[in-house]
Amino acid sequence: MRSWRPANYGPLSADAGMTTDTGARLPEGAPIADEIREGVADDVAAFTAAQGHAPCLAVVVCGRSAPSMVYLDRILKASAAVGIEGRLVDVPGDDPVTQAEELAAAVRMLSADDQVAGIIAQMPVPAGISIRTVIDAIDPAKDIDGIHPLNAGLLRLGFEGFVPATAHAALEMLERSGAPIVGAEAVVIGRSPVVGMPVAFMLAKAGATTTVCHSKTLDLAAHTRAADIVVVAAGRPGLVTGDMLKPGAVVIDVGINVVDGHLVGDVDFASAREVASAITPVPGGVGPLTNALLLAHLVRAAQRQAAARGSPAGNVPPATGPASATGPASATRPASNA
Repeated sequence: MRSWRPANYGPLSADAGMTTDTGARLPEGAPIADEIREGVADDVAAFTAAQGHAPCLAVVVCGRSAPSMVYLDRILKASAAVGIEGRLVDVPGDDPVTQAEELAAAVRMLSADDQVAGIIAQMPVPAGISIRTVIDAIDPAKDIDGIHPLNAGLLRLGFEGFVPATAHAALEMLERSGAPIVGAEAVVIGRSPVVGMPVAFMLAKAGATTTVCHSKTLDLAAHTRAADIVVVAAGRPGLVTGDMLKPGAVVIDVGINVVDGHLVGDVDFASAREVASAITPVPGGVGPLTNALLLAHLVRAAQRQAAARGSPAGNVPPATGPASATGPASATRPASNA
């Protein structure tokens, strides 16, 4: 199977990020994220030497909700740690109409700025503002978190394009678990455009027989008990329990919920770990890897944009072969849909 891992960051380490105890193996995101950040730092140094400036990530904030600001602050700190320039763009205001206009103007300005390689925006956007405000204004080549319809469509058709970093992280954790994907029965719980559906498309492209379950699914357990791979991204704590799993299944828990002051996933960890062969913990599983992969997407965007301008960009991976989770759109044909 082709790795969903960013190109040129070295071979997969079978034991990296994997702990074991009396139950299932527990793939951990932090050690894998450390490996990826090391590769990103090397690529950033090469890009900076070739271009005379560091790649720049613009973070657009509109409303400053506390949870979003914590996440975006971590992204900016992680960027600085590997040599990426971070630019915080604050769109103030309380009136949704005026704020939406200013948000669109800010994103268009950043899209036109050659010094900016990638753009992410605070999600969710404030009440009264449509996500289309960002989608319609962002340059798909700088859409490093895969929200633009062009990138979503490229993924669906099998071409190269950016995918949401959380979905990318879920696939990376699955691959690190060592689970066979080709021919596997996979169930994805959740159909959001930023996690569930991208994960389902990537699993199908990788050779799994994939079923998407959601809030209208009549018998969720009937699907999960037949699955070799279960990816849960529903936003409902304890939704999947051990008795809903096939013995030996691999479980990727993308959910993040606060229960009694503690972070928990969508899977009842205590019961699931007794049945699954591997399960990602929450916190410590998919989350730490998401930020590192977003930085990898940023570097790929910077390299490809520099190459398109005819400038040396350091280490630029080829835009050929099967669909990749990173890198801007390729003109190559999609991988086989057979």
